Amino acid sequence: MVERKILVVDDEKDVTEFVTAILEGEGTTIICAADGEEGLKAAKNDQPDLIILDVQMPKKDGFAVFHELRQSEATKQIPVIMLTGIREKSGIGFSKSDMGEFFGQEPNAYIEKPFDRDTLTTTVEKVLSQ
Repeated sequence: MVERKILVVDDEKDVTEFVTAILEGEGTTIICAADGEEGLKAAKNDQPDLIILDVQMPKKDGFAVFHELRQSEATKQIPVIMLTGIREKSGIGFSKSDMGEFFGQEPNAYIEKPFDRDTLTTTVEKVLSQ
């Protein structure tokens, strides 16, 4: 069994608890951060195998965190799954390619909230196997 660490950065406690309940165990450790600044520190200190990153958060939003992750030598190779409920809240959506055009690099995957167990596990396995 391969040991792996997944960092979940989301200010919604129910989301971090849901993701942890689904993914933790069987050699997977979940690290949680409640805002963007905390998430950046955890990414640099813990060097996770994957980051699941919310878009709308206090202190530093997911776009800013993604940009900083990609600019840092220490974190630029860590795969990122963006997680958002923007479309549900505002009706405005965006995609991986939109992010790629804006930041010069796309996240590895993108999941819309609300999401289910199968979507999460399938996406995580796909990204980790790349």
